[in-house]
Amino acid sequence: MTMEGNSRPRLAPGCRMGENNNQRMLLMPERALRLNGPSLEIVSRCDGQHTVVQIIAELQQIYSKAEPHKVEQDIIGYLALLQKERALDFEL
Repeated sequence: MTMEGNSRPRLAPGCRMGENNNQRMLLMPERALRLNGPSLEIVSRCDGQHTVVQIIAELQQIYSKAEPHKVEQDIIGYLALLQKERALDFEL
């Protein structure tokens, strides 16, 4: 499924959040991605409950000093990257 504003991202099968030496990680088959700052904020909301629009709105509030359009672009780009890496699925 493609990403749309009302789609709900969730971690793909085989992917999960973890921790290593007090560092949050996105654990994927045969690899891991260190999460901090915005990446952690985004991935922690990929629970199948938040829509893409909700994630964008929440992060625009957290990062209110940044331009809202830039925050939106960064989030969409990061979600697309995670989908390309097969770490996320999108549901309606």
